[in-house]
Amino acid sequence: MVRMGPDVPLLNEYKQEFFWKRFPQTVLGGPRFKLGYCAPPYVYVNQAVLFLTPWLFGGISTLLCQLQLLQELHAAVLSGLLMFGVAAGVQALALYAVHRNVTVERLGINNILADEEEVEFTHCVSPETVHFIAPGKRFGLNIVLHTVLAGVLCGFGTWYMFLSRLAALYNSIGASLVIFVLSWVTLCIAEYSLIVNTATETATFQAQDTYEITPLTRPVYIFIFISVDLAERFSGTVPELHLASQILHVLFLFLPLLWALGMLPPLDALLLWAMEQILVFGLGGSPMSSNLRLLLMFGVSSGVAVCNYFIPSTMALLLFSVSMGFLLSLDLSQTRIFCKGSSETFKEQLCRGVSPVPPSPRPFGWTLGCREILLYLTLMLVAGVEAGLLHHFLGKAQSLSFAGGPQTLVGYLLFIVFCLSWALGEVQGAYVFGGLFLNPFYPKGISNIQTFKERNMGLHMAAALRRVLINLVSPLAMLAFLAMDQSLLQLHMVSYSIGSTRAFRVMWQSTEEALFHFVVVILLRLVAGDNVLQGWDSLGTGIQLLLVGLLVDRLSQFLSKLKFSVTVLVTSWTEKKQRRQSAGTLLALNASLWPLLLAVVTLSALLSAPLLPLFTLPIFLVGFPRPQRSWPGPVGTACPCPDSVFYQQMSASLASALRMAFARGSLGTLVPGSHFLGRFQDRMVWIMILERGYGYCTVNIKGLELQETSCHTVEARRVDEVFETAFERPEHLGLTRGFNMHWGNALTPCAALTVRVYSDARNVLSGIIDSHDNLKKLQNDFLKALVWLLLRYCVQKHKGFFWSCDDGSDRRSQSSQLAHTTCVQPAEPALQSNISSLKFRQDSSSTTSFGDWSDGEDLFGPQTTKRTVALVTAEAHCGSATLQQGASLPGSVEMDSFFENMALSALQPLQPLGLGIGLPAADRGPHSEVFGERLSSLPPLNFSCPQCDVFNLPSGWRTAPLLPSRLQQLKPLFPEDWYRFALGRFGPTVQSDTTEDMTKALKEDEALKELHCQVTMSCLVSLGAESAFTSPSYIYRLYCGDIPWTESLDWLSSCKELYQIALQAFRFSFKLLFDQASLGPMESPEELFSALEEYERDWYIGLVSEKGWHDSVLKEKPFLFSLGHDLTMGTYTGRVLSLQEQLVQVGRLNGEGVRGQWANLSWELLYATNDDEERYSIQAHPFLLRNLTVQAADPPLGYPIYSSVPLHFPSF
Repeated sequence: MVRMGPDVPLLNEYKQEFFWKRFPQTVLGGPRFKLGYCAPPYVYVNQAVLFLTPWLFGGISTLLCQLQLLQELHAAVLSGLLMFGVAAGVQALALYAVHRNVTVERLGINNILADEEEVEFTHCVSPETVHFIAPGKRFGLNIVLHTVLAGVLCGFGTWYMFLSRLAALYNSIGASLVIFVLSWVTLCIAEYSLIVNTATETATFQAQDTYEITPLTRPVYIFIFISVDLAERFSGTVPELHLASQILHVLFLFLPLLWALGMLPPLDALLLWAMEQILVFGLGGSPMSSNLRLLLMFGVSSGVAVCNYFIPSTMALLLFSVSMGFLLSLDLSQTRIFCKGSSETFKEQLCRGVSPVPPSPRPFGWTLGCREILLYLTLMLVAGVEAGLLHHFLGKAQSLSFAGGPQTLVGYLLFIVFCLSWALGEVQGAYVFGGLFLNPFYPKGISNIQTFKERNMGLHMAAALRRVLINLVSPLAMLAFLAMDQSLLQLHMVSYSIGSTRAFRVMWQSTEEALFHFVVVILLRLVAGDNVLQGWDSLGTGIQLLLVGLLVDRLSQFLSKLKFSVTVLVTSWTEKKQRRQSAGTLLALNASLWPLLLAVVTLSALLSAPLLPLFTLPIFLVGFPRPQRSWPGPVGTACPCPDSVFYQQMSASLASALRMAFARGSLGTLVPGSHFLGRFQDRMVWIMILERGYGYCTVNIKGLELQETSCHTVEARRVDEVFETAFERPEHLGLTRGFNMHWGNALTPCAALTVRVYSDARNVLSGIIDSHDNLKKLQNDFLKALVWLLLRYCVQKHKGFFWSCDDGSDRRSQSSQLAHTTCVQPAEPALQSNISSLKFRQDSSSTTSFGDWSDGEDLFGPQTTKRTVALVTAEAHCGSATLQQGASLPGSVEMDSFFENMALSALQPLQPLGLGIGLPAADRGPHSEVFGERLSSLPPLNFSCPQCDVFNLPSGWRTAPLLPSRLQQLKPLFPEDWYRFALGRFGPTVQSDTTEDMTKALKEDEALKELHCQVTMSCLVSLGAESAFTSPSYIYRLYCGDIPWTESLDWLSSCKELYQIALQAFRFSFKLLFDQASLGPMESPEELFSALEEYERDWYIGLVSEKGWHDSVLKEKPFLFSLGHDLTMGTYTGRVLSLQEQLVQVGRLNGEGVRGQWANLSWELLYATNDDEERYSIQAHPFLLRNLTVQAADPPLGYPIYSSVPLHFPSF
């Protein structure tokens, strides 16, 4: 991304024109009076008539009612019937227009020069005119439903706005007339959007309105207003309802403004938000990680509250509330795995989308096993017995005054537990007191993992004590407090029943927050003493806790939103790159209208709605309320690419580290909706808390792109600075240096976690790959590596294993089959290539394939591109059959899927091309015959030692089309001493009773030596390496499998296993060259043998683009090596990945800042359609981390390259 100046247009010219055409349509509910081109007057007249039709019918009915010709009810019915008839007529015309338009479009000729939105109108009721004004509905059910609803809405609306009704409410004819006129504007807007043409709403939650729910949004809000008025009419004299009706009639006039500003949520967001708020604050639950879980938990929790109201016995009600509150606070999703008896491994579950469970021995709580069930039953039994005994013996002993009685002692205990747990939790993180001051007890400036763990032992002991206080002492103490409360005797009142149901659950579901709420209630009672607080004491403890929890939540939201708004305001001026020409004007407006700004922040906090900074400028609006997850889709959607595998690999280890951090309190209080950012080298991990309960937490882990753009780099540099200040500071700090200098930043460092990840080291190979001294050794190293691999192949064949070049893993097979292995005619290279590529994509664990992404900046091999015709052809060939697993040919098996959308000429000479691409045509029939003759004419091998049969090679490997004289000339290059040494080392591994004489006989067998010499020299000639390597580009081409054609290359490529061995031998030899140039030459054969053994066991040496690289990362190979070429710099690069424990620094983000920026992103892309990649709202902002926040949004608006499924793991 090219960073641009602060005065880049918020919307480009085309989008500005589009926006100013769309926004008036949104305000008016659908009429299109601004088209951008000339249209006949009847187009505007028709829309105006349809817009005012409900007003006309309502005015007629109101007039007849005022003249006492009709009663109110009859007049309302008349208005509704008339509107129903018009709505039915409009829908009939729309169906007719659609039918006619299909015929016209088939016969007509499209004008490619015309504007895409321009319509050619012929007359006022032509099909194109009708279709333009009233596009119609997609579903027949919606045609009927919306038509009936339009009539009902008009009828009830007429009844709602009768002048007699308004005069009775306000006792003023003038006010009634004003309200009457303006109210009908609101109703006309809703009717038009319902039945004629639906406007695009500024409050957009879903990217697509599949089921046509948007037309129902405005009528539903009107029905809510009407329902309150009807309740006031039929309930008699209720002052509260009368006042509410007066207020709502006035607020009814401002509904068009609220719709235009996007403050009222769409129906799906409204339903999810309402259920979430009721579940959390009314029933004591937690936000859920999915919509289905939210719906199920809301239904079950509501059922528990209803049961509590109807249970007659106080003791039975108490025991039922305690047991259900405890059970519903557990991670009930584990019961599914427990019932299945799943034995999946941790990584298998992570790849399949199931909550991960670490391998044995598994820590407590990862799955629902016997230990967990025993603990949960014990806790529930102890809680029930405690509550029953205390209520029976001490419940009535508690006096009405809180100052005396056993409940007071429990209150003091809760206060002490809260202070201790808060202090012990506060010292676990890098900062204390809300991120203001550095924690003097946290380890400082430590990079060694072992030292870091040792220095953390003291904090771990404090964390263990805190866990006991939070998980055991606190809930049991809160239960004792409630069991002795006097409000239990009045649970058969609705408010008392709801309050107590919530209280008995929230102490398990959100123990830390509930403990604070209890302490606030206790302090209020202690301060009041014997005085009675009117209206407060009569509420009961349950409702008091509910109100305190709601107040604390809204206050914390207010403070976070206020900090976010101040940061946006201040940085719009102090940050030079954020200072637009309008910055001074906006600052002056915000300063002069500061009461309005505070009102906006307060209203957004009260509604638990995001504070929306328009275009991320200091122009603040109240976004529409939505669930804490912010996005409607399922968790786990990403835009995967080859780099996604690194996040997938580290997710398991990161989940275990987060589990410990959550349990210790290192990351602070965990609240659903909290966001954390982790940083390690070039990796950015975004962590979001989705759900929280007793002993468990549900998170979503996202990985951000590794190919850093300029904006990404600016913000990543600031993130590094913030973390360095917290974790790499000097050991002794003065008072002035202990202050958090980055307190205004959206990121507050919390802790450093020990995670098993790949460390990425990249080196420029100048001076290594182009050194003549190094290149002279490469041929000899290649021959030694090839001899070693051939002997290893024989040993594995004898033991009954397939030889694998991808990952070094052994697969069992019938050794008798391998004993007669011969050269096999190759299959179609292109088809093999596509099948292998297809399998690579199917094996990917991301939610979608790697196929939709490419990145030209990668230095370490080609990356995947989009799905192509060749891949579809391969799928057609293979059908539904299972793809065969086997060794692949680097350069032919994988490369077509990476390059088939690119011109091959653009990649010469360094591209990894397939062996079947660009080679001379070969007649396979005659070649097979010649090959068969050559195979049948081979002389038999006469081994002098019986053990030599173990090291015999397949017969087809002796059929290279090379003259014996040429092989004889190359024979001096064969490393005979190394061959005998390696054979001596491999010999004892074949038979345990091998003697020294047998080993000596093996070494001296000339036939066996000649066999290995012939195969080795044949491979050397086939690769074109009979002369010393002189060109780095040639070395790179061989490494990538792009082997220049030779006369024996066809033979080598047909012997697939030998080809793989030769290719891996060359890659091993280059790794030897790299290591010896860096660490010094190898002095002895034993050292070389150990190095090759280590390469085979602990390394994957290949290309980043190969499937083996991807699989090796997931299997956690200790080391990976790749050779790359930087075309822009003209240099060759080496990349080494090392798996080791590293410190991943994690910080907490301002959750309200994230929600606000995501709300603006949703508005800007879904409504304003401002998808410009260089728009202002995506530019780097070092304080808000704007670019990173946009990346972390769910697709299609954001683009994280990895996103895990909801991960449930314990936090004991």
